Amino acid sequence: MSPVDGARFPRRTIQSNHLGRPLLAQYDLAEIRSSVSPEHLADRPPSLWRYEELLPLEHSRQCITLGEMMTPTTRQDALGQHLGLNDLWIKDETVLPTGSFKSRGMAVAVSMARELGIRRIAMPTAGNAGAALAAYAAKANIEAFVFMPSDAPLHNQHHTATGAHLVLVEGVISDCARLVQEGKEAARWFDFSTLREPYRLEGKKTMGFELAEQCEWTLPDVILYPTGGGTGLIGMWKAFHELKELGWLASDKLPRMVAVQSTGCNPIEKAWLAGKDHCVFFEGAATVASGLRVPSTTGDFLILEALRESNGTAVAVEEERILEWMLIGQRSTGLSIGPESAACIGAALKLVESGWLSPSDRVVLFNCGPERAPGQLERPDVPLLNPDQPVDWSAILTS
Repeated sequence: MSPVDGARFPRRTIQSNHLGRPLLAQYDLAEIRSSVSPEHLADRPPSLWRYEELLPLEHSRQCITLGEMMTPTTRQDALGQHLGLNDLWIKDETVLPTGSFKSRGMAVAVSMARELGIRRIAMPTAGNAGAALAAYAAKANIEAFVFMPSDAPLHNQHHTATGAHLVLVEGVISDCARLVQEGKEAARWFDFSTLREPYRLEGKKTMGFELAEQCEWTLPDVILYPTGGGTGLIGMWKAFHELKELGWLASDKLPRMVAVQSTGCNPIEKAWLAGKDHCVFFEGAATVASGLRVPSTTGDFLILEALRESNGTAVAVEEERILEWMLIGQRSTGLSIGPESAACIGAALKLVESGWLSPSDRVVLFNCGPERAPGQLERPDVPLLNPDQPVDWSAILTS
């Protein structure tokens, strides 16, 4: 369904977006409520597929899986004491098969691609999504092309190149996205860009289902989430509304959602502070948190809508302090904290100091991806494109 004009589209046909905006999968929640309850989940395997009735696959037994399991949500007293929070928790997505929450979206989206008969897909990424797509597409025997900024972390480049056709671009993720669009006709691929298909979001919303179940169906007061393209935040907010309509939640009270960005790229925060419904393209995006380097996103209005509906907020933290917070997080939790999630630590401190967060609030931070691995990696031997020059698509297809 289109959140813009309410237009509906058949489930069994290949869908992209509508009027340039995302489509959202809809379910017969009344039917699900009559046949499934939280008690039924207890006997199911501890993976995202336990919520199969709330996922778009027609036959979940035919899903593409790499063994993704429920991720731990653990109390973090030492970090909480450092931040001035008495009830702080972290949900650690780094234990998923490809090392980040991107496994969720790709597990569902690639499964749907195979179910719908899609044989070639392409997407832009600045971070961990490329490695996740490469892994799941390889398992599904689907040809995948990933366009990535040439200055993206080298470990992301190498992990992506192992299972997909990697194309490096001398630019930012918006340049990569434009090239994916430009190549659609010549290369005949399906566009897997963030929110240009409705299925990755459905996988990522399972973070919300899991969190609710792990909290015994009483949601936390506040969720801090690192926000680039925004599918994780949008997906969780969708999940909470579905759970509320199903009657599975112990209370109708939903969390206040916080979109966390860096001052090196903060289009969502700028739009939030200006009271806008859409973002202005962020020029000169530069941040060590590559997953946050998204100058604009198709789902900007859905992110801002979730913040407003939840009485949440958007916060940009100082770019130059992200590595400091990463070290603080690692030393106080023992977890591999990535720079995107480190930004959430800085945001929590900022919100406590301003009084927006109370020490007694139950707060959940999401650790969406691991620390960047050190090493002397070299750029992989893959095509390098200038986004302002014509592209030989036949050469890309044979790369």
